[in-house]
Amino acid sequence: MPQRPLHPRSLTAQAMGKIDHETRAVVPPIHVATTYIRDPDNGYSSGFIYGRPDNETTRETESVLAMLEEAKAGALLFGSGMAAATAVFLALSPGDHVVASKVMYWALRNWLLTEATRWGLKIDFVETDDLQALKAAVKPGVTKLVWIETPSNPLWTITDIAAAAAITKAAGGKLAVDSTCASPVHTRPLTLGADVVMHSATKVLNGHSDVIAGVLCAREDDEFWNRVKTVRKGQGGILGPFESYLLMRGLRTLHVRQERQSAAAMELAQRLSAHPLVARVLYPGLPQHPGHDIAARQMENGFGYMLSVQVSGGEKAAIATAAHVELYKRATSLGGVESLIEHRASIEGPGTPCPADLLRLSTGIEDIDDLYADFDQALKAGHR
Repeated sequence: MPQRPLHPRSLTAQAMGKIDHETRAVVPPIHVATTYIRDPDNGYSSGFIYGRPDNETTRETESVLAMLEEAKAGALLFGSGMAAATAVFLALSPGDHVVASKVMYWALRNWLLTEATRWGLKIDFVETDDLQALKAAVKPGVTKLVWIETPSNPLWTITDIAAAAAITKAAGGKLAVDSTCASPVHTRPLTLGADVVMHSATKVLNGHSDVIAGVLCAREDDEFWNRVKTVRKGQGGILGPFESYLLMRGLRTLHVRQERQSAAAMELAQRLSAHPLVARVLYPGLPQHPGHDIAARQMENGFGYMLSVQVSGGEKAAIATAAHVELYKRATSLGGVESLIEHRASIEGPGTPCPADLLRLSTGIEDIDDLYADFDQALKAGHR
């Protein structure tokens, strides 16, 4: 690769320029070995000991992710987004106090309310976009971790990362950010003061709905980050080499996909805001969105690929609308090249903060006119 500085777009497209030394292939091979030869002196000069913490294919993908997030301490890949997220909490100690976003990925919220609480963590949920509420919930010298998700799924509320980092730092805690629905193309939380950033790499980082993966990136290689490493090694949570290879394949087109998806989501949000059968569109790129000004400050290259639509006919019309789509796929997940639709309240069940009339849309790379036409006909069918 050239010695001059390169844009992350170029480094990602070429997977950091890695060339296979044996074959000179432009796509590195998949390393599947689970164990490695010792040196005559009983050491491991190669840096590889055993496949559970060490795999070259995984490390190569981690290097791209660390570059994208400007993570000085590097990145760690996990077998799923949940494995990555829970590793952060398992690096704490029983009795530690945590403050977390009230609106967040539902599976993680359920885990925090059950398993994490049973294990001994003390957790308070607050509206982290309300900085006064966040400041009131954080206990100086007691709160060890603040976990925020921005934009938060599925209401797309925006938390001011820099302000949250200042509040957390003043209390002596660590700030972790779930940036799955922003991606490093739109937001780099570590540069705004966060200590750890998490992604469900299953989503837009991979982008092809064929890999389950998670990643953590850290700003400083400190004691806390070393505990996270210990959790992954001890629990065997490393991502497999084939999945790492597929994730690298997906990352190469990340920028081109994200820019198209974000532009399409913005146009779709604008068009649907004027639709007579839509009560409200939730998207941080819209000026009327409550968090728009903060999003405009901390996001770049667009406002992401996710939006939600509240249907004017209520829950019944929302479910019927989802049932009548033809181009959208009615399926869980987000961030792939195909557009998805989901009635989120049905998935989350009792206790969800998600309105019953809300449909969550993940915008793919299809033609925007086709996407709008499909949703328009589905809305009309759902209101008959």
